[in-house]
Amino acid sequence: MSLRRVLKYGIVGSSVLGMGLSLHANDYDLNSVGIVRLGRAGVTVFDIATTYQANLYSREWTDKKSREYLQLKSDTHLAAAGKLLDLCRTNRGVYIKVGQHIGALEYLLPPEYVNTMKVLHSNAPQNPVEDLYRVIRQDLRVDPNELFESFDPEPLGTASLAQVHRATLRDGREVAVKVQHPYVKGNSTVDIKTMEVLVKLVGWAFPDFKFQWLVDESKRNLPVELDFAHEAHNAEKVREMFRHYRWLKIPGVIWEYTTSRVLMMEYTKGGQVNDLEYIQREKLDPYDIANKIGQLYANMIFLKGFVHSDPHPGNILVRRSAQNGGTEIVLLDHGLYAELSEKFRYNYSQLWLSILRVDQPGMKKYAQALGVEGSMWGLFACMVTGRPWNSVINGVDKVKQDDAEKEMIQNEGKLVLPHISDVLEKVDRQMLLVLKTNDLIRGIETTLRTQNRMTAFWAMTKCCVKSIGSQEYLSAPDTWSKLATCLRENWSILKLNLYYLYRGIVSFHLLSALKMIF
Repeated sequence: MSLRRVLKYGIVGSSVLGMGLSLHANDYDLNSVGIVRLGRAGVTVFDIATTYQANLYSREWTDKKSREYLQLKSDTHLAAAGKLLDLCRTNRGVYIKVGQHIGALEYLLPPEYVNTMKVLHSNAPQNPVEDLYRVIRQDLRVDPNELFESFDPEPLGTASLAQVHRATLRDGREVAVKVQHPYVKGNSTVDIKTMEVLVKLVGWAFPDFKFQWLVDESKRNLPVELDFAHEAHNAEKVREMFRHYRWLKIPGVIWEYTTSRVLMMEYTKGGQVNDLEYIQREKLDPYDIANKIGQLYANMIFLKGFVHSDPHPGNILVRRSAQNGGTEIVLLDHGLYAELSEKFRYNYSQLWLSILRVDQPGMKKYAQALGVEGSMWGLFACMVTGRPWNSVINGVDKVKQDDAEKEMIQNEGKLVLPHISDVLEKVDRQMLLVLKTNDLIRGIETTLRTQNRMTAFWAMTKCCVKSIGSQEYLSAPDTWSKLATCLRENWSILKLNLYYLYRGIVSFHLLSALKMIF
C-alpha cells in the first residue's frame, strides 16, 4: 500500500473517529459537534455572499441613489439578515451573543440587520429543563430532584450563554439558578473562529466598516463570561465595594452550589427597570430610580474603575424597600466587568469636564489621550455623550433632548458610519465597554423619560472632580502640594453644589437638588 493511500485512509479514519468521540462526549447531539456547526456557518456565509453577488454586484449600477437600487439593497440586507438570524438560532451559544451584538450596533449597520437581530435580546432560544439538569448533575454531583423542593420549568430569563430559573431548595431557601447552556464552553473556540469569518463577510459586504474590534473584544470577554465562579466573585466584590449604598441590593451567592457552569444565588423579587406599569403600580419615583443608577455607575466608572458592563433592563430590577419604603436597585448578572486603569479614568474624567465646560481644546487633548486620532475628537465627544455636535458645543447639560434631536442623530449618523467604525477600531480598548455601558444607561433613562434631569450631570461631574483630585493627590511631590490639591477639589465641589442648587431653584427642582447634596 502506498504512503499516499495510508495517509488518506488515516486522515479519513481519524476524522470519523474524532467525530464519533465528539458525538459520544456530547450525548450524541449532532448540533454540538464543532465541525457540524462550522460547516453550517460556512454554508450560511456562502449563501449570504452569493445573495449579495446575485442581487447587487453582478452588474454595474450607474446611479446608486436610484429608488430601484436602494430598494434592492434593502431587500438584500433583509434577506441576508434573515439567513444570519437562522444560523444564530440554530447554532445558539456564542452565535446568539454575536447576533445580540449586531442587534445593538444601530450606528454601524443597516437597520435591516439591526432590527432583524434585535429579537435575540428578548427571545433567545431556551433549552429544556432536562438539559439543564444534566449540567447540574455533572457539576454539582447531585441529583436535582434531591437538591430542589421545586424547580420552575419556565425560565426567569434566557441569555446567549445561560438561562435562569427560580427554585426552592430542600431546606426552604428560594434561589435563582443560572445554568450554562450545554456544549457552549466546549464549542466556544470553534465558534469564535467562525465569528471571525462572519465579521470578514460583513467587511466584504460593507468595505468602509472595520469590525475586528468586535472579534477582539469577544475573544477577550467570552472566557470570563463562561466562568460563573468568576461572576460570583464579582458579585461579592461589588457588594463590598458599595456596601454604603443601602438602596443597592446584590443577591448573595450560595457557594456550595456554585461552579464554573452553575451559579446559585438568593432569589430577589423586583420589576425590570423599564417596566413602567410596574413602577407606576408600586408608586416608585422614576427620577429617584434614574438618580440612583446614575450615581452608582458614575462611581463605578470614574472612582472605582470596576464597571458592571451589561446594564440592560433585564439585569436591573427595582422595588420598594421593606425597611424604609424607599426605592431599592437590584443589580444582577455580574459576569462582565470593565476594569479601568487610573490613567484611563483620569483622561476620561478630564474629557467629560471638557465637554461640560464646552472646552474644545480640552476635548481634543483628552480624546487624543484616549487613542482617538486626528480630527475625530469631535465625533468621539458625540459618541461619549450620545448627543449631536450642535448640542455638545451649546452645552449638553443645558440643551434638552427631544424628538427632533433624536431624528437628527439618526439622519446624521448614517453619514459618519465609517468614521465611527474608525474610532472604535483605534480607541483605547477600555473605552469599548464604557461606551456600551453608556448607551444602555441612556436607553434606560429614555424609557423612564428622565434623560433631561440635571442631577445626572451633577453626580457625574462630582465623580470626575474627585477622580482627578485623587490622581493629582497621589502624584503630588510633597505635603503642601497634596494639601493644595485637596483644597482645590473641595472648592470645585462647593462651587458645583452651589451652581446646581441655583439651577434647582430656578427650574423648580429644589428637592432633587437637595437630595443630591445630603
